[in-house]
Amino acid sequence: MITDDLDRLVSFYERVFEMQAERLMPVFAELVLASCTSAIGHSQTAQLFGTDTVEAASNCTVILEFRVDNLGAEYVRLQPLVEQWVQEPTTMPWGNRSMLFRDPDGNLVNYFEPVTEEAIKRFGAR
Repeated sequence: MITDDLDRLVSFYERVFEMQAERLMPVFAELVLASCTSAIGHSQTAQLFGTDTVEAASNCTVILEFRVDNLGAEYVRLQPLVEQWVQEPTTMPWGNRSMLFRDPDGNLVNYFEPVTEEAIKRFGAR
């Protein structure tokens, strides 16, 4: 993710993920999770990717998705942190219970939990 306010976005994700980011440089941080690494760079780093490749806070198509063990508990825990909820916990047609919120830059984040027998089976090997 590229942002104009690195400290704000890193602080948000540290609270959401309940972990400390690794600040590799003043303009770059990583949050290393068991399943992935979320990298957050200040817009000053955009030049490293080439001209016109990224633009801070302009995402309108990507949803960051994270599987959780207890969606209801996460919803309660995140209430004081999240300013913009897009969807409260809802069971989706494919068997996941899901909630969507926006981070401080407007990026969509989906926390989900498989709840139907089929969805639980599908995610059992992942």
